Amino acid sequence: MAEQSTLQEAVAPAKEAPKFQAPKKKKKWPKRLLTLAVVVAIAVFILSRCMAGGSQAMAGSYLPAVAQIQDMTIAVTGPGTIKPNDSYRATALVRGEILNAPFEEGDSIRKDDVLFVVDASDVENAIKQARTGVEQAQLSVESAQLNYDSLIRTRNDNTQDRQVKANASGVVTHVYVDPGDTLVAGTPIADILDRDNMKLEVPFHSVNAANFYIGQSASVTVSGTAETLYGTVTEIAATDSVGLGGTLVRNVTITVQNPGALSDTSMGSAAVGDVTSSASGAFQYGESKQLVAKYSGELETLTLKEGDRVYNGQILGEFKETQMQDQIDAAAIQLSNARLALRNAQDSLERTEDSLEDYTITSPIDGTVIEKNYKAGDNIDPSTAAATGANAFMAVIYDMSRLTFDINVSEMDVVKVQVGQTVTFTADALDGQEFTGVVEKVNINGTTQNGNTSYPVTVAVDGVGSDLASQGLLPGMSVSANIIVEEIKDVLSIPVDAVQRGNTVLVAGPGALDENGTLTDFTKLESREVTLGRNSDEYIEILSGLEDGDMVFIQNNSSSFMSAMMGM
Repeated sequence: MAEQSTLQEAVAPAKEAPKFQAPKKKKKWPKRLLTLAVVVAIAVFILSRCMAGGSQAMAGSYLPAVAQIQDMTIAVTGPGTIKPNDSYRATALVRGEILNAPFEEGDSIRKDDVLFVVDASDVENAIKQARTGVEQAQLSVESAQLNYDSLIRTRNDNTQDRQVKANASGVVTHVYVDPGDTLVAGTPIADILDRDNMKLEVPFHSVNAANFYIGQSASVTVSGTAETLYGTVTEIAATDSVGLGGTLVRNVTITVQNPGALSDTSMGSAAVGDVTSSASGAFQYGESKQLVAKYSGELETLTLKEGDRVYNGQILGEFKETQMQDQIDAAAIQLSNARLALRNAQDSLERTEDSLEDYTITSPIDGTVIEKNYKAGDNIDPSTAAATGANAFMAVIYDMSRLTFDINVSEMDVVKVQVGQTVTFTADALDGQEFTGVVEKVNINGTTQNGNTSYPVTVAVDGVGSDLASQGLLPGMSVSANIIVEEIKDVLSIPVDAVQRGNTVLVAGPGALDENGTLTDFTKLESREVTLGRNSDEYIEILSGLEDGDMVFIQNNSSSFMSAMMGM
């Protein structure tokens, strides 16, 4: 038992021996602590390097600028569009065939030069009718005036006025009244046709007809008989028309005495001097006159019927005698109506003659043709052109003697702008070229939009417009202009971007710069208040707060701490 006990005591410690390995486990903790310390040290080192690099990157996001004394130019800027000195866009007020268009694109045009001639045959006929209307109205006035004056002179003896007398020699073609009718002065009684004189209207080449004159001697050859009659030129058309073969002709009217055989079915040609007509024409009776009543009352007798030949002054009938005052009152009313009709006829003739000018389109300016949309032989219709928008202008003329443009200047800057100030500008389409001009006009008629008012300023470009165009500066180009409103000498200034809110600038504080003067720590920049003066687009005047040579810093908004980290 003793041996067994001893053996157990000897074996027991041997089984529990592993429990005493704990001291060996404690020896691993120092290794782990050492590893952690190394990691922390590396992280601190990397972080410090990152912070240092980020600080340097942020310091690099501030741009240095030096306050210095220099000249400064104050300017008002704005965009504009180049325009010619003047322009004209030819349009038509009438429609018809274009007879002549004596110019081409690129031609130089003088003021009042003819651009287009439109066929005016329709309006010429209207002028003739209007002239006839005026003549008839004048005759009516004369007749009414004579009747009224006669009634006043002959209150007690109106026998002559009561008589119906022929006012021309010729053949009665129409009778309007019968005996027993009650008439007022001016009422038509009969038409008398003058067959003793005949008119022949024939065309001559317009170049020749332009030298003819009223009253010039002429000869007429009757077609079919070769009979020659002599007369005078009594009418020359005001405009040309298109003759056979497309030539320009002008109608001329010649009056001859009727030998007896001529009628309105006869044909003939004519010659004026050595020039013969380009075609034949039909004869027309000399003229027709209308016999009107000079007395108001009952027509007692009338010995007149159609086909009768009468002579001037022949007594054809007589009115029944009535109270004279009634006749005078009626004559006064008739005279007033006749004068009103004459004024209306004259106005109509004047309007028609004025419209003739619309058929010849001239240039109101000197210039150069830059666009021509119609030629001789084309038909122009203003209503169609306006509706479709195609070829709205017959031609476009630019006066390129000089160029101008307008810029809109704000109400804050317009007080600085004066006539005569120098302007520099560049064209968007012409890189590297700068042009000059001068302020020509400051318009005080401003335009207000969204509470802001701007005023147009006209700039005259230096140089001849055609020379500038040859250099590439053309009407319609967009330009950016600078109006030089003031030039300042020797002022302390810094870049405009250096000024921050509150009229402050950033300057280097202690420790912000290294020994080379380079910003290394942006956190040590300081704000300094300054007093500001005038400014241009790039620089601003410093009145106080800085001295010549002081360095300020401009924060580059495109840089940030994040961009610095990303760059690092």
